[in-house]
Amino acid sequence: MSSRINTIMMENSDVIIKNWLEIVSEKRKNDYTSSISEELFQSTNREFVNVIFKSLDQEGLTKELEDFSERLVNLGWPLSYLTDGLQTFRRVAIDFILSQGEQIDTDYFSRILDKVDSWVDPIINKLVNEYSGSWEHTVSLQRVALQELSAPLIPVMRDITIMPLIGTIDTERAKLIMENLLDGVIKHNAEVVLIDITGVPVVDTMVAHHIIQAAEAVRLIGATCILVGIRPEIAQTIVNLGIDLGKFPTKSSLRKGFEKALELTDREIVRHEDRNQMIEDIMESLEKE
Repeated sequence: MSSRINTIMMENSDVIIKNWLEIVSEKRKNDYTSSISEELFQSTNREFVNVIFKSLDQEGLTKELEDFSERLVNLGWPLSYLTDGLQTFRRVAIDFILSQGEQIDTDYFSRILDKVDSWVDPIINKLVNEYSGSWEHTVSLQRVALQELSAPLIPVMRDITIMPLIGTIDTERAKLIMENLLDGVIKHNAEVVLIDITGVPVVDTMVAHHIIQAAEAVRLIGATCILVGIRPEIAQTIVNLGIDLGKFPTKSSLRKGFEKALELTDREIVRHEDRNQMIEDIMESLEKE
């Protein structure tokens, strides 16, 4: 029985492929593949069903099907394209075998189902595992990249560093901010750190608590923390929440914060005109002597 089903499938592969392509093409009208060019869609389908038949012939997941699925993953095609295609192939194969004119009884139908399932299910399971592994690897790489960018500490001048924060701050990210902040202050021998929250959309009690903790930790290792980028709505929220930010300087903009940092490190901004005037005064004083 099993060999007869194999023979029917292989000898009628062209008809089964044609039926499969018709169903998949019809379903395309209602899914994401409608945005893909007709030429690419049809060529991908033909390749897909051919590698399926090769897997059936070799009774397992072939290198061709593995390469095909990996390429689709890299191109951004969802797993549902592969699993839906295999489920459609299951239905087409069963319908075709049942149409071959033999008397259909429960035992015969059950054996057909078992045989086709033994073809399709291992392939689906293997593809899901392969796809999940690739996805988890991609997500892991993205998470590492985001962590590296989520709390950078930038030395902008001797003794002065800036940490610009963008996006939502949760507990995990707050821990990363604290670690980068303390390591960076020591590494760059910074006296002043500006934490810029211009890009933080919401400052609630939890976010403020994390910022206060970070500023206090910076103070304990001998540096000063200045919180900059406090917009009016954030200032109002902080007041309404009763949060005390009086332990360290706060400024509305990065420019004002940087001016404060210069002051704390015994520097000042001298305008070009003022500098020229100062030089002239010094020269005039020397001439009088």
